[in-house]
Amino acid sequence: MNRKPKPDLIDDENPEWTAEDFKRAVPFSALPESLRNTLARRTRGPQKTPLKERVTIRLSPEVVESFRATGDGWQTRLDAALKDWLKTHTPT
Repeated sequence: MNRKPKPDLIDDENPEWTAEDFKRAVPFSALPESLRNTLARRTRGPQKTPLKERVTIRLSPEVVESFRATGDGWQTRLDAALKDWLKTHTPT
């Protein structure tokens, strides 16, 4: 590897692979069938929090600017503001 290591990204439990590590590596298809079956069955579990729906919506520039100015998480705060509005209003 020709890249300089970044000290803050070095993980002693998972060191960067050496040329020797790459030589010893085998393709997935060369693993024992029982291990391939076990690894192939591994999936991410069900999402723990409710899914949000992706939508496209047009908002006034001043609304977007105000929320964006609050930094990361502005869309979550906008969602919370809309939920709060729904507590006292009924959309028609």
